[in-house]
Amino acid sequence: MDPQLAETTTWAQFWDAYELFRDPMLCALIAGSVLGFLSVYVVLRRMVFVSAAVTQSAGLGVALAFFAEIHLGMHLPPVVGAAVLSLLATLLLMLDPARLRLTRESMLGLAFALAGGAAVLVGERISQEAHEIENILFGTGVMVERADLWLVTGVALTTLLLHLWWFRALTFASFDRLGAAVQGLPVRLLDAVLMISIGITVGVSAKALGALPVFAFSTLSAVAALVLDLRLPWTFAVATVAGALSGVGGYFFAYFYEFPVGGSQTVFAAGLVLLALLGRGVLHLVPARR
Repeated sequence: MDPQLAETTTWAQFWDAYELFRDPMLCALIAGSVLGFLSVYVVLRRMVFVSAAVTQSAGLGVALAFFAEIHLGMHLPPVVGAAVLSLLATLLLMLDPARLRLTRESMLGLAFALAGGAAVLVGERISQEAHEIENILFGTGVMVERADLWLVTGVALTTLLLHLWWFRALTFASFDRLGAAVQGLPVRLLDAVLMISIGITVGVSAKALGALPVFAFSTLSAVAALVLDLRLPWTFAVATVAGALSGVGGYFFAYFYEFPVGGSQTVFAAGLVLLALLGRGVLHLVPARR
């Protein structure tokens, strides 16, 4: 068959089945955008493993929701389990580790390992739903339930509007805590708003799309933007676009080349980082105009 004809047929098949792919693509676009925005805080504040620990906790929350329904007869929506466990992990990571004679890295390691290991153990007791746990941990967002799409959309819009409204205060308190305190800003409150918004957004997004791509959106998007060495507002804007492109572009890549969606979205996000590095390298090779 003519390659061009085969490509046309593939695109035609995609648009014929667009109703099936619309919700997961919209979910990836929305979640990728807001997680890309939040990723600037995650990376610049060196909270990369906070995102990893919270996504693992979301997987544990989903596993516990299935366990409660199967063995205890308690109906708990998996997305609620993901959000609650993500929030609990976030609140745990907000504690001052010095009081326990621990470092923040050790707290992060404990949360990540405990949540990931517990999710695997609980998954062994709910074998009929084991594929759901695997989806959450590694991301196979081929299909997204309409309820998950609406929840992700609501959380994303609320988070984005709140962060845009308090943008100056949140960035000031995040990157110059001492200066913000001197100016009388409620640094602890702003820290709590930031951490809780990250935790809830990561939790509901991980339930819908999987932990692996959510981790990529919430870290690699900022890396791609920071490589370009832009002013802070533009860094947030580029990271937001990078997250959106990773979500949608990764989905297209998975569809046309028959790869898992979560892995494709993650690799696409990493590819944007490499593209940004390449672009910066090319610009450095171009002689500066005098």
